[in-house]
Amino acid sequence: MKLLRLSFIALAAIGIPSAVAQETPQSTGAAATNKTPDPAATLAYIHDAWTTLTRSMTDCHSLVDIKVTANPILYMPADVPTPPEVSALSDKCKVKVVVLPRRIEKLGDVRPEELPAAGLLYLPNPYVVPGGRFNEMYGWDSYFILLGLEADHHEALAKGMVDNFLFEIEHYGAVLNANRTYYLTRSQPPFLTAMIRAVYENPASFPATPAGRTEAHAWLSRAYTLAEKDYSTWTRPEHKAGMTGLARYFDYGVGPVPEMADDSTYYSDVIRWLEAHPHAVSAEEAGAPYLVKGSEHPSDAEEVRLKQTSCDVKISVVCMRAYADGYRLSKDFYLGDRAMRESGFDPSYRFGPFDGSTHHYAPVCLNSLLYRYERDLEHIGLLLGKGTEAARWGKKAQSRNAAIHRYLWKPQQGVFADYDFAKHKSSDYAYISSLYPLWAGVASREEAKKVVAKLNLFERPGGLSMSNTDSGMQWDEPFGWAPTNWVGVSGLVTAGFRDDAKRLAAKWDATVDQGFANDGTIREKYNVVSGNANVQVSAGYKTNVIGFGWTNAVYLKMKEVVGDQIRQVAD
Repeated sequence: MKLLRLSFIALAAIGIPSAVAQETPQSTGAAATNKTPDPAATLAYIHDAWTTLTRSMTDCHSLVDIKVTANPILYMPADVPTPPEVSALSDKCKVKVVVLPRRIEKLGDVRPEELPAAGLLYLPNPYVVPGGRFNEMYGWDSYFILLGLEADHHEALAKGMVDNFLFEIEHYGAVLNANRTYYLTRSQPPFLTAMIRAVYENPASFPATPAGRTEAHAWLSRAYTLAEKDYSTWTRPEHKAGMTGLARYFDYGVGPVPEMADDSTYYSDVIRWLEAHPHAVSAEEAGAPYLVKGSEHPSDAEEVRLKQTSCDVKISVVCMRAYADGYRLSKDFYLGDRAMRESGFDPSYRFGPFDGSTHHYAPVCLNSLLYRYERDLEHIGLLLGKGTEAARWGKKAQSRNAAIHRYLWKPQQGVFADYDFAKHKSSDYAYISSLYPLWAGVASREEAKKVVAKLNLFERPGGLSMSNTDSGMQWDEPFGWAPTNWVGVSGLVTAGFRDDAKRLAAKWDATVDQGFANDGTIREKYNVVSGNANVQVSAGYKTNVIGFGWTNAVYLKMKEVVGDQIRQVAD
């Protein structure tokens, strides 16, 4: 598919003012004159931010959800007695405590539309949230946050977050996108076993006594069992990428996602852009058309048709609003849109405009993570004395390794690339996920050398860019994000390219320092071309959220790579 470059000016020119009007303070000229960075000040902010970003079920602020404006509801699992402190929330926080209708074994067993309203899902331990509108515990965010917590000596909080994920698997069916009811149909990039190992291998996680060692062994055994259950999420038929032996992202819900209720223009903006670019997505390229004819106020008969071809306007306010100029989005687009959100990269143009074809691809990132997951379970199985099971995990990893190299490795180009299993062809879209196999250990030394030789595809003055395509989306050029910068840098260290890793780590932290010097905040994403937080996103999520959990964490981890001896702020 021909790559599309969606500029800020082009969107405005085709009549999408709402897609570009919302700018954060940092994007409204804050970078016109960069101030002098002070890394010690950045560190002080990060050190204090862990407390600011920590939530718990006994904290009224934890129940607030600005994405879905409604009176707070806290949902308890059907098979867990309501603790007294949770019952007390009714008076303390004016929150309604509701028990889920039945036990959940897997994603999709309880659908959000079955519940009276959206709400928070109970977790037993305190956790760190990203910040801003993201006021819950997220799946892949938490891996990077955990690394930062351990680097800043908050081991108990880090372990408690992993225990929360084990609780999610046991009572909500899998590691969730986040602990809200509208996430009961999807997960996020699978970093669970990496989190388990990070906690278990940290000497400060358990007492250095015989009793502590016994506790650690019992904890690891339970974690292993539940991680195996979580792994089964990715081997369900719906998560299989055709006959490739690889996995894809997939959400078990239908229609537009409920959490977009606080952004009334996103889906309409997508429609207008697609309408203005009729050749951007052909049925052949996308696997199915993205647009279908529809009315703003459909009749009863049209409502029935739209339920089959688009979404159910009767049960979804977001669906009803997703209209522009006589068009609605297709059912297949919504499948891709939901799969994109499970990927965490929401949105880019990596899988077609607005990632509307995500579910047609076997992605490099997901399959690299699952390879690492399998190797981790092999390692943990050996630690627990489960030799036969460890060997089984080793075989699974070997099989995935072979499939990755058959479908995702492009030796002539020297990159790992996503594979469109519906069209049986490799993607030509350069994306930062090409570095994931280095982090996961699936790339050979020679393959890693070829990938490193192509670092110029992504390396910018301020760190690693998501891609080399300026689509206007937040997960594309010129934007860089903490998680992918860390996976890239950590992967380079793992593969033995430490000088490249140190250079990129220094660039990233300098960008964060510059952004903090300019406005005294740390953000969810950065402009790695300008080397600061001067972010202008054309469509999708337009804001640049302040917080920010994974940025704080990766800043600390990059310091370790660089070997920076800047004094840490005392507890």
